Amino acid sequence: MSDERERARKRMRELVDKVSYHDQRYYVEDDPEISDYEYDMLVKELSGLEEEHPDLVLPDSPTQRVSGKPMDEFPQVEHKAAMLSLDNCYSADELKEFDARVRKWLGGEEVEYVVELKIDGLGIALLYENGSLSRGATRGDGRVGEDVTSNIRTIRSIPLRLKPEGGLRTVEVRGEVYMPTQGLRKLNREREKAGEPLFANPRNAAAGSIRQLDSRIAASRPMDAFFYTLSYSEGGMPKAHSDCLAAMKAAGLRTSPHTRRFNSIDGVLEHIASWGSRREEIEYEIDGMVVKVDSIEQQERLGYTAKNPRWAVAYKYPPKQMTTKLLDILVQVGRTGALTPVAVLEPVEVGGVTISRATLHNEDEVHRRGLMIGDQVLIERAGEVIPQVVKPVVERRTGSEREFAMPKECPVCGSNTVREEGEAVRRCVNASCPAQVKERIAHFGCRDAMDIEGVGPALVEQLVDKGLVKDVSDLYALRAEDLQALDGVGEKSAENILRAIGESAGRGFDRVVFALGIRHVGRTTAGALADAFGSMDRLSSATAEDLSKVEGVGEIVANAVRSFFDDPSNRGLVEQLRKAGLKMEAAARAKGPLEGKVFLFTGELKSMSRPDAQALVESLGGKVGSSMTKATDYVVAGENPGSKLAKAKSMGKPVLDEEAFMKLVGKA
Repeated sequence: MSDERERARKRMRELVDKVSYHDQRYYVEDDPEISDYEYDMLVKELSGLEEEHPDLVLPDSPTQRVSGKPMDEFPQVEHKAAMLSLDNCYSADELKEFDARVRKWLGGEEVEYVVELKIDGLGIALLYENGSLSRGATRGDGRVGEDVTSNIRTIRSIPLRLKPEGGLRTVEVRGEVYMPTQGLRKLNREREKAGEPLFANPRNAAAGSIRQLDSRIAASRPMDAFFYTLSYSEGGMPKAHSDCLAAMKAAGLRTSPHTRRFNSIDGVLEHIASWGSRREEIEYEIDGMVVKVDSIEQQERLGYTAKNPRWAVAYKYPPKQMTTKLLDILVQVGRTGALTPVAVLEPVEVGGVTISRATLHNEDEVHRRGLMIGDQVLIERAGEVIPQVVKPVVERRTGSEREFAMPKECPVCGSNTVREEGEAVRRCVNASCPAQVKERIAHFGCRDAMDIEGVGPALVEQLVDKGLVKDVSDLYALRAEDLQALDGVGEKSAENILRAIGESAGRGFDRVVFALGIRHVGRTTAGALADAFGSMDRLSSATAEDLSKVEGVGEIVANAVRSFFDDPSNRGLVEQLRKAGLKMEAAARAKGPLEGKVFLFTGELKSMSRPDAQALVESLGGKVGSSMTKATDYVVAGENPGSKLAKAKSMGKPVLDEEAFMKLVGKA
């Protein structure tokens, strides 16, 4: 390298570091050291050198935040650890119950809690490798998200390279992308002038912006981010969540300045109450507070349910309420035949969103709340998201209101409806009811299931009404001429839809299980069933007892699964989907000397990180558990093991120290 190029290389590195430092001061710490003019001059010099020496441009240069070429689609990526949702609570009593459960599970130990603002935005996971940002992904279904790295890079407060002070090198961090309220107002003014639809709230704006295929559009949006979890660290995790936050902050990641730590639930409750009246003081929307056990070791002992960590809970503030008129109550028929009353409301704005409909769940709820058609009713957004009719304003009744009666016949097909003993829901008994068929097909093609782009409600409506599709397996027999005969579907659209249907056959077995639409089986439960049984044949022949042994599957879900596969029409549907080429088995686990063995890790290993050790077990055909069960074959105990070790000994499980484990996996 010539002297001139070497000088340019060194100066470019120096300028990148300087600009990144001043970005941190301005965007993260809100404490700039230099004027805008001085900053612009640094960027101008850097841009000039990069133009002269394009082959020397550094990947973490601030000029590389925006990609010049739009993407065709966002690739799917698997998270290093599942991004689970949090359980919610809505009162001081519920929060005290959470505290009591935690202390009981920990055997009465002292517990410290960290309390954080729950920002109303879009959850993201960032992967840094050797300190450099390598990937940014949305939460997705919790297991798999969309790779939105190109748009994450446009957010100026997110460092492209971590500062060494935090001691973080290869890590995954979790956070929330949000749009400040002032930024949303400005963006909506611009969209209104341009004749474009307005964003209903900051969360929708953040989600819509981060999923732009053209990062130049994302870069033009006023997005920001806070980070709240260190979910993986190659060098080992700190001992406390508060230490994780400190490390992330030292590394240049923006963490909330309002996070606090308490050694009693009373302190937590006081802090939450104080913020209830201060929510309007900050520049972004929050819908509650998150309470987490601080000790990582205690978190590991508390573990997880199928959907939520047991060591954290989200406290939701009371929702905003408005009054409007209940114009009518319509009855919708769902994919399982459930008849659901839906309130038709005079449109009203609640918390920045216009509400015109709200589910009333079932006939008992309508009568319990004393609702009559024509009532003035109190409306709120439950959890600040879902519209909900709270109660009628009885004193404003005029006498013209009328009572609601749930129909005894299906409002769509006219078949009888039944309400089984112990059930709150009335159902249409006709499995061929057009409404049920449409809902089942829509569910089958939705993003979390088979993710068939183009097969939305409007297309499904036509497919069923014209007799082209009677069940989901018929989708795979559609021809281009069938689709082109529908309104609004041309040659190119038909081609795209058929391609999307064909591609869906390659989705994983867990998605197929979810797509079947079995009652009570959500995305997470479908994944647990797919992992536990590994194939449709084994799942469909499992007894209710076998099913109930799966983590997160109780008696009701087990019986629902068994009932589904006991129905000959459902078994026939599965066979038709098998013939269409859908995956009826989970991806084969690696075969090896540990095949079929379940390992549980506790404590700290010296020779490798825990994630590396777990990956090694899986590469040799074994499985890794998250908690002690009868199925556990070995417990690997490193330094400072937790309560898992004592439980393993009490259950008579083999315990391996690090040396014995390394010999077992052939690494000694």
